[in-house]
Amino acid sequence: MTPTTAQPPAYDVIVLGAGIIGVCTALHLRQRGRRVCLLDQAEPGSGTSYGNAGLIERSSVVPYAFPHDFKRILRYAFNREADVCYRLDALPGLARWLWRYWRESAPRALAAAARDMLPLIEGSIREHQPFIEAAGLERLIRQDGWIDVYRKARGLEQAAAEARALSAHGLRFEVLDAQALRAREPGVLPALRGGVHWLDPWTITAPGELVRGYAQLFEAGGGQLLTACAQRIEPTGTGWRVVAGAQAYAATDLVVALGPDSPALLEPLGYRFPLALKRGYHLHYQPRADAPALTRPICDSAGGYVLAPMRQGIRLTTGIELARPGAAPSTTQIRRAHALASHIFPLGAAIEAQPWMGRRPCLPDMRPIIGPAPRHPGLWLNFGHAHHGMTLGAVSGRLLAELMTRETPLTNPAPYRAARFL
Repeated sequence: MTPTTAQPPAYDVIVLGAGIIGVCTALHLRQRGRRVCLLDQAEPGSGTSYGNAGLIERSSVVPYAFPHDFKRILRYAFNREADVCYRLDALPGLARWLWRYWRESAPRALAAAARDMLPLIEGSIREHQPFIEAAGLERLIRQDGWIDVYRKARGLEQAAAEARALSAHGLRFEVLDAQALRAREPGVLPALRGGVHWLDPWTITAPGELVRGYAQLFEAGGGQLLTACAQRIEPTGTGWRVVAGAQAYAATDLVVALGPDSPALLEPLGYRFPLALKRGYHLHYQPRADAPALTRPICDSAGGYVLAPMRQGIRLTTGIELARPGAAPSTTQIRRAHALASHIFPLGAAIEAQPWMGRRPCLPDMRPIIGPAPRHPGLWLNFGHAHHGMTLGAVSGRLLAELMTRETPLTNPAPYRAARFL
């Protein structure tokens, strides 16, 4: 069937993707007076934005890097760890990406990535706060941080030293011994030797609901939310057209903020971005009636998982699984994480029959793409936020909106330019 194009709806901007990045971009543009259509095939906040650990991670000033410690790499090679697991058939297709990721994780390159990401991390809570207040979503937010816990004294000592090294960034934290940790979270089990309580981050008890609330704020401000699957995008000479089934939508500017699905839509235009997907899982567990409640997220860095109190129950989120894009979900990583988590906090029965799976869109240099598409005027990109989509949604949306409306940007956008990969 030929798409209907006689009188397509006219917008200043169409934003593709109703995850946290797309919704925040649409909100910022609408607040600047643009006529904006937010388009996605699913409900806002129902994808990866729903399934995360619920952290607005102000303290994460160093990106998640590829390890350079040989012993650690050797451990991962045996593919028995909980924090990182892989499927053998995925490795050939990921080899070039992994090699570049490893090079970009060398000390000097990682320090440069941290410097480039710092303005976005520093603005994370500052930019979320007005949206939270305007949407009346304060009930979903806790402002008492999260705790990185350790099962070995050596791990705690190293973490404390690393935290002190970051004090120059103005981060607030407390190092807790075992007794202080149990005083703060009485439910934790004796296997833990202590933790680092990061005090600046905010946490969210229902991430998907937060994104839906932002989308409702966007609609209340005059934005239009449409449910449709964008199949292709086309320049028209006066702007852009999005073809979605039998319908076509037209706008002067187009923003692609589809997270892991962004590259496929852009490839027909000649863009080949090295974006890989780090898959992750979560499963909710009932709180144990005989144990104190968990009041804030706790992260076992060595195990690569987080236990976070959510509306649905205690959410166990996993680390990284590397698999082919179309591979079926696996229960391996959630089982490994649950085995470790059961030794640090008492969990009740699982609430769902199967774990949820999400896809983190990751670029090898640990910086997102935010800005114009180099070869197509009016085409804008905002994706590749890896582990920090929820954290960086509001600040990334503001930065792109400022670039599109030719305002002075909140920070130098050069580190996030798409042209670095072309």
